[in-house]
Amino acid sequence: MSTVKAIYHQAILPEHQGNPLIEALPPKLPWEQVMEVFSNYPDYAEDISEHPDPLVREEYLNRIDEIRQPLTEYEGCFRAIERAIKKGYSSKNPFTPTTAQYLHYPVDERPDIEPRTGFFKPKGEGLTLIGESGVGKTSMLEQTLSYFPSVIEHDSYHNKPVEFKKQVVWVKVDCPSNSSVRDLCEEILSSLDLSLEQVKTKPASNIGTLIRQLEQNIKSSFLGVLVIDEMQNLQFKRTGGENNLLRFLHRLVNKLGVPLFFVANPPFDKSLITELKSARRAESAYHRKMSALSKDSESWKAFIKQLWNYQWTNIYTELNEDLNSALHRLSVGNIDMASRTYREAQRLIIGDEDERITVSTLEAGNAVACGLSRQTKEVSKLKVKMNLPSGKPRRGQKADQVTKVNIDKTGDITKPQHPEFSAKLIEIIDAVDLSSRIKNPDLFQQAADIDDPIAYLRSRYVLLDDPLEQFR
Repeated sequence: MSTVKAIYHQAILPEHQGNPLIEALPPKLPWEQVMEVFSNYPDYAEDISEHPDPLVREEYLNRIDEIRQPLTEYEGCFRAIERAIKKGYSSKNPFTPTTAQYLHYPVDERPDIEPRTGFFKPKGEGLTLIGESGVGKTSMLEQTLSYFPSVIEHDSYHNKPVEFKKQVVWVKVDCPSNSSVRDLCEEILSSLDLSLEQVKTKPASNIGTLIRQLEQNIKSSFLGVLVIDEMQNLQFKRTGGENNLLRFLHRLVNKLGVPLFFVANPPFDKSLITELKSARRAESAYHRKMSALSKDSESWKAFIKQLWNYQWTNIYTELNEDLNSALHRLSVGNIDMASRTYREAQRLIIGDEDERITVSTLEAGNAVACGLSRQTKEVSKLKVKMNLPSGKPRRGQKADQVTKVNIDKTGDITKPQHPEFSAKLIEIIDAVDLSSRIKNPDLFQQAADIDDPIAYLRSRYVLLDDPLEQFR
């Protein structure tokens, strides 16, 4: 959240010129310059890779977390937000009688005499972004929104005094899990108060009064766009609460002219298509379905090329197809998981005799960095959708048919020679659900109470006389 003093730039469209709400926005720039704002590439400090102290090189791994690489999808999202904000503001020039009518009359009422510049006509639009958890929706949204200041302070416009002092460009809230209009109203009110740095507004007890209270605050703050995340929480049930919430949101667009940006997981698109009116409004300005990055996509290629530069091992490992495929498989095309896997893989080998990055070290790094993430249903679904190996035999598939894991053959006996075991061991060491993984925690206690404990352990396949024959 950022607050800046207004700096006015002449608008491109003649109908936008003279409108301080639009001319105080960042000027329209070529995408290459916008990308520079979104991007962040920390200094690599190449000489550090030769530092004799492993602790120093290990410390530099923290810079990987600071990498910001805008993807190809960012441009469409950014331009859509930019257009929607300007279009919403185009009918709200603070110097026109039309906007005076908008500010001082309820949305369902009009003065008896039409203002010289006409009655207020809302120009709000709908934007929708849908994608599975972990595909980068939130990261893209946060970066695109951060380009715009959340609040702009106005003193005077070209020596002309302005009655309003602050303009809220955007507010982001989460959809309430109970589809409650009241809960959403109160969250938006609270966010507006926080943006304006003012005393928290006491919500009205009556829902009708509360809605009018919120509408007035939205008007007076000149809200540019309202972003509502987690819209998949809107579950359609017989109670009808979700229908009331959708009607309320449509009212903000239709009456107040505030653009709405819905962000949700895939169940939400099924909710929208049940009604043409809802679908049409939600996609009037922008509609995008995000998916995990495929290994052959330009976004993944650009990202992995940039990420691989940040390597502080004492031996530089060139990126090859095996390493690229392994990192994509382990991260399921998720940029955050890929960055964490790459970071922890280096952390595990820095200080060893052999610091080369292998498929095995990436797998071990993934077990440390993403031990919980890779057990989630979302990641499992992405693996199935992208046809990635899960590492476990499918039904009807023998164990020796599972995709084999490459073994590190560098000759360094300090490295695990069977990475398919080491990755599992590292995962167990860092597991938070260790107790639930042990099927029979008192097995050895049971064996101690039996006359022939060795035979008992053999019968449970815990003690093997010929393991190679057993697993052949």
